[in-house]
Amino acid sequence: MEVGSAKPWPVTLKAKMEDFGRSIKKVGEDDPRRVIHSLKVGFALTLVSIFYYYQPLYQSFGVSAMWAVMTVVVVFEFSVGATLGKGLNRVMATLLAGALGVGAHHLADLTGHIGEPILLGTFVFLQAVTATFIRFFPKVKARYDYGILVFILTFTLVSVSGFRVDEIIEFAHKRLSTILIGGSACVIIAIFVYPVWAGQDLHNLIAFNLEKLGNFLEGFGDEYFKVPEDEEESEDQGSFMQAYKSVLNSKSNEESLANFARWEPGHGRFQFGHPWKQYLKVGNLTRQCAYRIEALYGYLNDDIKASVDVRSKIEEACTKVSIESGRALKELSMAIKSMTYPISAHKHIHNAKMAANNIKSLLKSSPWEKIELLQVIPLVTVASLLIDVVNCTEEIAESVCELASKARFKKVDCLGVSPETLRNVKSPRHADDHKHHLVISVDDNSSAPKISDYK
Repeated sequence: MEVGSAKPWPVTLKAKMEDFGRSIKKVGEDDPRRVIHSLKVGFALTLVSIFYYYQPLYQSFGVSAMWAVMTVVVVFEFSVGATLGKGLNRVMATLLAGALGVGAHHLADLTGHIGEPILLGTFVFLQAVTATFIRFFPKVKARYDYGILVFILTFTLVSVSGFRVDEIIEFAHKRLSTILIGGSACVIIAIFVYPVWAGQDLHNLIAFNLEKLGNFLEGFGDEYFKVPEDEEESEDQGSFMQAYKSVLNSKSNEESLANFARWEPGHGRFQFGHPWKQYLKVGNLTRQCAYRIEALYGYLNDDIKASVDVRSKIEEACTKVSIESGRALKELSMAIKSMTYPISAHKHIHNAKMAANNIKSLLKSSPWEKIELLQVIPLVTVASLLIDVVNCTEEIAESVCELASKARFKKVDCLGVSPETLRNVKSPRHADDHKHHLVISVDDNSSAPKISDYK
């Protein structure tokens, strides 16, 4: 480094502070709910701190009031479902472990001063081993892992503390009471003060993921078959078409949101027993489609491409498949957002399947023998992937139809859809397992076919 090139430390400090300020602003602008959540946590902590500041309350609970503060810190999460799940886990685990700890203390007390610590140590060992092993079960870990941790901690504290503290019942009662107070404060504030519903976030995430794939497919045909003209324009379009990449890594987020949503009470359009697992099924199929789109994206900038004359042989059919599949996915996304039956998507799927069959015919009939193999392979691969995308889109549509059946989406008029298309609409696979069937009637006296019942 040259002498004198280093910036003075006040300038460097100012630059770092400006970067830090921009980071804070970006985090708040990305999701303004984060700012509201921070205020809610601060309000909850201030509220439960009254048990320390107000002397009559402190006299009733003593230092056990600290458990209310600790409960707010560890329980208050971003969404209602996460907060409610942690709160119920903590309360129920404390209640059960406290009762068992008191019982273990009284049972060990019967053995005298010599046998009491031995028996208490045995109880602590057995419950820790058993509870820790149970944590390895996937379903238990997904929903009750935090509760088991609290159970281990509470049982150990109550049973061990009972060896030195005579008022074991009062100790357990104060701890449970303060945890109930802290947990209740978190749940009430989370539900009634600008609530963030995990179920709503999962619903929107699935819909937006489908929309991202639809946007890519709608533009893929023109992007792949065009002749590159302007490098800057190509870079702009490339960044636009990379939005689908977030879908590839959305599995953990979807599973977390679905887990939190199961704890939430009925709210808005999401009533008790809403089929959150079906959203995960739609999400898995969406990711399978995204993997194929990832492969398609790799051919956009492939160095080895067929000539314009060769690509023109199947350009129209491939573009048709891409556009119609994209429109179908966007229709499915819109159906989820509006919670209506995705009838209009079937028309685009039908068109995409017809174009896919056209591609297959062209690949069999065209004189590919006279064309260089290195030019044919990428083109045939792209065509094959597009055909596979059509199959994925159809599976996604069936899954969304199943979701519409279970969640009782709204009935809509199917204006613009021909009776022949409606008659070809199939009910979702395995619909018999759920006792939900799609019944569509076409009134001969009306030009607008409607869904007559969905039961």
